[in-house]
Amino acid sequence: MKSFQSFRRVALAAVALAGTAGLVSSCKDYLEVDPVALNTTEYTFSTVSGATAAVIGAYDPLSGDNGYGTRISLYYPLDSDELIGSAGAADGGRRSIARYTALPTNTEINNPWNQLYQGVERSNICIQQIPQMPLYTGGSASDVAALKRLYGEALTLRAQYIFELVRNWGDVPVQFTPAVSGQDFNLPNSDRNATLTRLIADLQMAIDLLPWRSQAGAASERITKGAAKALRARLCLYRGGYSLQNNTMQRASDYADYYRIARQECADLMTTSARAEHTLNPSYLEVFKSMNELRSETANEIMFQVGMATATGASGSKVGYYNGPRLQNASGTYGSTQGAVTIAPPYFYAFDSTDTRRDVTITTYGIASTANVQTGVALTSATDGKWRRDWHIPPVTGTVNYLDYNWPIIRFSDVLLMFAETENELNGPTQAAQDALMEVRARGFGGNRALALSTLTQAGFSFSSKANMFNTIVNERYIEFGGEGIRKYDLLRWNLFETKLAEVKSNIEKMALGLPPYQNVPLYQYYRTPTAASLAVQPVQWTRSFYKPSPAVNTAPTGTVRVNWRQGIDAAYVANTKPAGTVYTLNAATPVTATSIGSGLAAEYVPGRGKELLPIPSATLSADPALKQNFGY
Repeated sequence: MKSFQSFRRVALAAVALAGTAGLVSSCKDYLEVDPVALNTTEYTFSTVSGATAAVIGAYDPLSGDNGYGTRISLYYPLDSDELIGSAGAADGGRRSIARYTALPTNTEINNPWNQLYQGVERSNICIQQIPQMPLYTGGSASDVAALKRLYGEALTLRAQYIFELVRNWGDVPVQFTPAVSGQDFNLPNSDRNATLTRLIADLQMAIDLLPWRSQAGAASERITKGAAKALRARLCLYRGGYSLQNNTMQRASDYADYYRIARQECADLMTTSARAEHTLNPSYLEVFKSMNELRSETANEIMFQVGMATATGASGSKVGYYNGPRLQNASGTYGSTQGAVTIAPPYFYAFDSTDTRRDVTITTYGIASTANVQTGVALTSATDGKWRRDWHIPPVTGTVNYLDYNWPIIRFSDVLLMFAETENELNGPTQAAQDALMEVRARGFGGNRALALSTLTQAGFSFSSKANMFNTIVNERYIEFGGEGIRKYDLLRWNLFETKLAEVKSNIEKMALGLPPYQNVPLYQYYRTPTAASLAVQPVQWTRSFYKPSPAVNTAPTGTVRVNWRQGIDAAYVANTKPAGTVYTLNAATPVTATSIGSGLAAEYVPGRGKELLPIPSATLSADPALKQNFGY
């Protein structure tokens, strides 16, 4: 899997993308790319190997600290109703993003913005130059095929970069040609829907150019036809969804046209022949173990993932270090992590107790600073779990930040659930829509469709109407994609963001009070005292059900340790989900009052203030007088 990364490092050392485009010092920050060599554009695009190096260079801004290595994957999608970003009051950095009080001077916003535009510029150069190469039409059959593939990859990369800009910042400036000396760099905001419409057309062109995975040679992280089709479906759902216009969520009247395109792309990928390229892995655990163990998975469910390498901020990944279980023993077998991403407590109970996805998505253990074994943690300290340092093969000791775990952009399960969503929207809860959803859900129950269906019904979901089916899809995506940077954006395109944040905060308060449906959630949990040899063969051993109240006598039995479970959700925890300064009283048997410091889940989010989008960086606004700041900043 890493051969692609080795080639990428060579490509970055050999190709000048910015310099060959004629960029000059007067251009705006978000179009600047630092030159990495002295080759000319003509020389670079005179051979297939040169064009290949250029396209691989265009992949690179996906990775690193300012790409999907940390910021875009782990800062921007939080907080939501599933996960909470680094706990604490707004700090002008990542916590301000999570608490919805970001500032346009925030470097965590400015730097990824610039890097995404670097990706756009690199892609633009390749898109312009490759079709102009004599070899593109006059080369050998293998040369022509290789160059068409590269052209399709560049079109798809540009679509992904611009899509990420649109879903985080809305109406962003867009340029579909390389920057040139002397051009007018005062670019205005481009209409979001017009931008997505263009990208959707570009992706159709890319699909026609790209090979299927099985025709693409050695396995790598490069884009193939299935990935482009899945991404086109995703962009269509965003084009057909709601978006923030000033302080209101609006949806274009032609939304159904884009649902039809998305439905067709998904249907194409669900045919028997296409499933030979990508399909659902029978094991949910295996999908994520493969990434943690730095290997491929046989079903190729991960249709496109960002390749990470070099263990550096430029091209590496802190996934599994910044998030995942908190490991505090740097000198132990598995090294240390931040464990900065915790769950919204109700998310644990959104899973059925028999759903195998819960214990992949959520971790309820850590490793103490002087230990080398798993120990249980409080419910309020439970973390996301799809990327874990203790799953890395071989183990990485010490405090190194970069595990270089890849980041999945899209999986085949998303194709199935997008099909269910579009089919339901267009035709109602047909059998085809139900089957697609149930294929995903049944996998979480070991393939037992009957159990998967019965637990769905017990949880109050059904296929009985279009509206009920939609609610079922919303829930299934909640369960399936936890921690993958999808939920927040789903809620926005459905216009459910405000509703679901209010709902999860209400449920946190219900948990604190022990009200239905959380009346049986225990106040405390107990785990067995681990032995030094237990970690290699056993997970943390909880001694009581997560779904039964604590015993009346709740001291820890001999050989066990007690931790707060529901007990940890106290007045202060609830208060801190509200804006700083809010005085809150938990009306339990003995009322307790606390004042918020704004450190909890989406604490500063207030509807109607435009904080669903990030602010355009101040540096960009200063350099571009034609550009307008987003509403609310």
